[in-house]
Amino acid sequence: MKSLRMAGLGIEAFKNNFTMLDRPYKLTFSMTYWCQSRCLTCNIWEIKPKGELTLDEIRQFAAKNRYFRWIELTGGEPFLRNDIVEIAKAFVENSPGLYIMTMPTNSLCNQDMVVSKIEQMLDLGIPKLSITLSLDGYRELHDKIRGVPGNFDRVMSMARRLQEFQKRHPNLFFVFGYTMSKFNQNEFAKTYEAVSKEIPGITYNNFHLNLAQLSDIYYENTNLQIKSDRQIAAEEIESVIRNRHFEVGAIPAIENVFLKKLVQYAKSGEVPIKSKSLDASLFMDSYGNVYPSIMWGHKIGNIRESGYDLMPLWHNQEAEFVRTAIKEGKEPVAWTACEAYQSIVGNMGSILGLQ
Repeated sequence: MKSLRMAGLGIEAFKNNFTMLDRPYKLTFSMTYWCQSRCLTCNIWEIKPKGELTLDEIRQFAAKNRYFRWIELTGGEPFLRNDIVEIAKAFVENSPGLYIMTMPTNSLCNQDMVVSKIEQMLDLGIPKLSITLSLDGYRELHDKIRGVPGNFDRVMSMARRLQEFQKRHPNLFFVFGYTMSKFNQNEFAKTYEAVSKEIPGITYNNFHLNLAQLSDIYYENTNLQIKSDRQIAAEEIESVIRNRHFEVGAIPAIENVFLKKLVQYAKSGEVPIKSKSLDASLFMDSYGNVYPSIMWGHKIGNIRESGYDLMPLWHNQEAEFVRTAIKEGKEPVAWTACEAYQSIVGNMGSILGLQ
């Protein structure tokens, strides 16, 4: 089953090199905007959300849109939703081709609860469950950026527990998600050294890098000055690339392309590859609003207004406006992992010089 689902995802990505898909294979879904962090780079924690999608509504959405192969459940802090397992179950039961489910965590929730929820999700039969542990610096720096004393130590504790958990669950993966901003520029090497002292066997491959971004619909941080110096960021990413070791597999290969394009984006400030937004993927917020991506605030509709069926929105006038803008090179300037991976595999022909 695992190999068939992986093949199905690969086929969709391959097709996307030659044609626009009739439906997306990746969903990025912010389940909640509640968050206990107090990040210097993000204002999500200031949102006091009301009217978020209920479990019953999410079940209806999952039942009417049964084609997802990759689902990212994000937040806020995803584990603040007590029904996170039920939400995952709704998608697993309704999308038979689902291969991978990913989610971040700030490691601030009760860790016994989080580990229990992860185990329950693994028992659903997801071929690959990937957890990203948010980590933006060594002990003092991470706690400062995140605004929560002791957060670094909680991340290390969660990493140790997941590392042990992997011995019994080979379909579980985890990485450290490091967001580069003006607050931690030139500090990755020191952060890696701090983590390697805490977690045996950690390598540069266990870190996923992103550049801090501004978004009015997701981070709600357009009033902040957070971006790092472009040249410093590029040099730091290049240093990480040099220290990564070779790994066999599609995902490591895509990650290598992502990092190289991240260097290009940092240096130029331009989109390195045209996105596959509203083609291979979409972003849905916790109220059911549908957008091209977490960075692009052009709303195409709300699933509550379409009977929880995505297709009427997928083919509406607003969606076509976005697709035309992408073709004309008018998409917002951004390069984030939520959208970059499907853009990479959907443009692999041109990246390899085959088109």
